[in-house]
Amino acid sequence: MRGLRDGALVLGLESSCDETAAAVLRADGTILSEAVLSQLADHAPFGGVVPEIAARAHLAHLPALVRRVLAEAGTGPEGLAAVAATAGPGLIGGLLVGATLGKGIAAARGIPYLAVNHLEAHALTPRLPGVHPGGLGFPYLLLLLSGGHCQCVAVEGVGRHRRLGSTLDDAVGEAFDKSAKLLGLPWPGGPHLERLAATGDAARFPLPRPLLGRAGCDFSFSGLKTAVAQVVAKGLDEAGRADLAASFQASVAAVLADRARHALAMLPAATALVVAGGVAANGAVRAALGAVAARAGLPLVAPPVRLCTDNAVMVAWAGIERLRAGLVDGLDHAPRPRWPLESLAG
Repeated sequence: MRGLRDGALVLGLESSCDETAAAVLRADGTILSEAVLSQLADHAPFGGVVPEIAARAHLAHLPALVRRVLAEAGTGPEGLAAVAATAGPGLIGGLLVGATLGKGIAAARGIPYLAVNHLEAHALTPRLPGVHPGGLGFPYLLLLLSGGHCQCVAVEGVGRHRRLGSTLDDAVGEAFDKSAKLLGLPWPGGPHLERLAATGDAARFPLPRPLLGRAGCDFSFSGLKTAVAQVVAKGLDEAGRADLAASFQASVAAVLADRARHALAMLPAATALVVAGGVAANGAVRAALGAVAARAGLPLVAPPVRLCTDNAVMVAWAGIERLRAGLVDGLDHAPRPRWPLESLAG
């Protein structure tokens, strides 16, 4: 498989949380088809993801989604060279749905199956052709920012990742969603909070900036979330809500920029500062990290916004990277709800 032809087709499946997704890529990175089915309406009444509902939705919709992307790519299962499916970390019910379907197709066609680590899929997305001019070489510093994860990672190769720092409590996406809920915004709160913040005064509320200036590159957001709750408890008019949203977003951006500066000092050989995960779609965060990268003389590399959130393009691409590295998984590979990036080398 190290000699995988550029025209070979790889199917990617994503079902780790509340997005049901499938995509077909050529081995050269050309995206032939992609589809993401959001479960937002299913989970919104509960204010968060309900694992059982998510798993049932994946089971109901993923097979049809696969048929759709194969048809749009102008092929059938017989035209595939490999199947890649997210096998963790994530909600185990959804992981089982995607992995089982992926294994079934691979077994039926006698083609390789790739068990993709969801975090590595995010980590490798910036290497997708066209994302960064000339391509992105190893090693690079990754800020993985999502609702479930907040890490600084030295990405040294396929399957080779070294965690430099992580959150001590809440992930940054979780802090966005919980603060948005405190402000009375719909779930998921991150995008709504960003829109509200655009009309506010970020200097009005002097919110804390946890661990700012501290050695290392760990994160903490629980204190910031508590500070938001304390301001909300005093009462806010509409302008105050916008100002608090802007102040919260500014604090988060400042903390992330500070942690990125420290992490870059820990990885002097970095070729780029990369940001991925759902929070990478936030404009204020991108701007703050862009300034850090510019001061370090490095590019800030971020996937297109649609590829920052969970999707199957990143899963198919991670599978292609693994195939080119000669890495194939057995059909007995068990999905796992916890799967740290740094454990891949072992």
